[in-house]
Amino acid sequence: MGMVSYSNHKDDVLKRLRRIEGQVRGLQRMVEQDTYCIDVLTQVSATTRALQSFALQMLNEHLSCCVRDALAEGGEDANIKIKEAQDAIGRLVRS
Repeated sequence: MGMVSYSNHKDDVLKRLRRIEGQVRGLQRMVEQDTYCIDVLTQVSATTRALQSFALQMLNEHLSCCVRDALAEGGEDANIKIKEAQDAIGRLVRS
């Protein structure tokens, strides 16, 4: 697999994921407290946007690190990395 693009700032990545986890926990609390449906949905939208933003950050880092390095080296690994990125983008767009 090689080095991951976020390894030099893993703490920041984990902090961001913990914030999103907190948002999901907040959703659970809202349901436990019988919060109005529209307010719950508003929080779902915010949580979804946070996850999408996180995914885009990961994708950008992957392209600017892993894919760039594979292209510089050339060969079949470059084609594999491009296909992986294309597939990941497709999944993000459909989600």
